[in-house]
Amino acid sequence: MTYSVAVSGASGYAGGEILRLLAGHPEFEVRTVTAHQNAGQSLISQQPHLRSYAGLTLEPTTPEVLSGHDVVFLALPHGASAAVAAQLDADALIIDCGADHRLESAADWAAFYGGDHAEPWTYGVPELPLAVGTQRGALASTRRIAAPGCNASTVALSLAPGIRAGVIEERDLVSVLAVGPSGAGRSLKADLLASEILGSASPYAVGGVHRHIPEILQSLRAAGAAEPAISFTPVLVPMARGILATSTARIVPGTDAAAVRAAWEAAYAGEPFVQLLPDGEMPRTADVLGANTALLGLAVDEAAGRVVVIAAVDNLVKGTAGAAIQSANIALGLRETLGLPVNGVAP
Repeated sequence: MTYSVAVSGASGYAGGEILRLLAGHPEFEVRTVTAHQNAGQSLISQQPHLRSYAGLTLEPTTPEVLSGHDVVFLALPHGASAAVAAQLDADALIIDCGADHRLESAADWAAFYGGDHAEPWTYGVPELPLAVGTQRGALASTRRIAAPGCNASTVALSLAPGIRAGVIEERDLVSVLAVGPSGAGRSLKADLLASEILGSASPYAVGGVHRHIPEILQSLRAAGAAEPAISFTPVLVPMARGILATSTARIVPGTDAAAVRAAWEAAYAGEPFVQLLPDGEMPRTADVLGANTALLGLAVDEAAGRVVVIAAVDNLVKGTAGAAIQSANIALGLRETLGLPVNGVAP
């Protein structure tokens, strides 16, 4: 069966990456692409690398244009998806790549985003370890999916196995991320100009104010934490794509290194896209470029009594578009890996 697909926000980074991946998907046919300011222009005038879509024109992002499709991907700015989604067909599969439907707590939404809190949708990180099972089970019976924040899912995948297995403590969690500027979207911003970021590393949203923090804590609670607490610091670095997240946590007293590693091995055994590297190996962002793969390296710092998890992802693929398509595959009963590359691009 071929599913008709509409992609909103198609002139942005997330929308463009969804389209790039869908071009190789055997069951999805992109029929409609929409934008806001760029409506009326050809898609390839805004996404010149997407040559297979040469016949498509960007239409206005309205419920009328998006209705009538089997699958709709909403790659819109935070706060813009909920109003559009509310007017779409109830039986269509809708995947929101913005933040509107991620948070379960209205208080968290008010504190970190502001404005009206929308109904939470099924969270789109299939491999996320839960207290029982994985998030994959919830995705198999939904028509509304909230794709994750790229930083949030990277950190959650890094720490959730240890939380679920009870081998790390939940309060003194620390994550420092090196992130590429594409995660901030395609809109022109002075601090993201090449002359500002080349040759420099710049921390931002320091001191517990980053919007992905409540999303991370929500995932860790789902993995079994009662009252998790995390210090989260992203650092902007001069690479277009990628996240390299270094997360550490105190090891529960009496737990040995073998038990720590076994927790992560058990969580991701057989997963096609989340892979734990052999002992002593650490990932690089270069190895996941263009792939829907998250590579994890794990070490135990015996002197400090902490586990160190290094995670590398492509923020536009596994962090956003790939997670959205992977979740859509599951919701439709398709093979989970359809249309999604596991191999990166090198050099």
